[in-house]
Amino acid sequence: MGYKIRKLLIVLIMLLPVVSYTGCKKQPKCGCNGDILYTETDQLFDHSSIVYNETGTNAYFFVYSGGGVYYDTYYFCNPSEMFAQYKSIGSDEQVKLSGDVFWDCSFVSSASSSSSSSSYYYSYYKVYNIKVTKIESSLYGKK
Repeated sequence: MGYKIRKLLIVLIMLLPVVSYTGCKKQPKCGCNGDILYTETDQLFDHSSIVYNETGTNAYFFVYSGGGVYYDTYYFCNPSEMFAQYKSIGSDEQVKLSGDVFWDCSFVSSASSSSSSSSYYYSYYKVYNIKVTKIESSLYGKK
């Protein structure tokens, strides 16, 4: 009887890791066509805090993330689509912005390959992509 119990325990010990394995944790896909981290809805900005280049092909803004001088950076996925709407808003007005937020791939790869001393730096600021769905003048008017 004791021999059968020991044999059963050995089989259970061998099968336990196989049964309990849940697989690898899925990492979110980065970039503008990746997995959405969260959705920004009617975030209020000063017009001047959104930076566009002259041709409207590149745009970004910073959001203060605390801890001194650290700012998270959000690069537009679709700056050309939103350029006309951005230009139609007066430079002294507040802007409401909405869109889906993703991890920036260059940030993810540099953060994952960084040494332990520079990973401390990456814990303070992050870089995101945002697919802007709306950019309009705020009802609150001018600053």
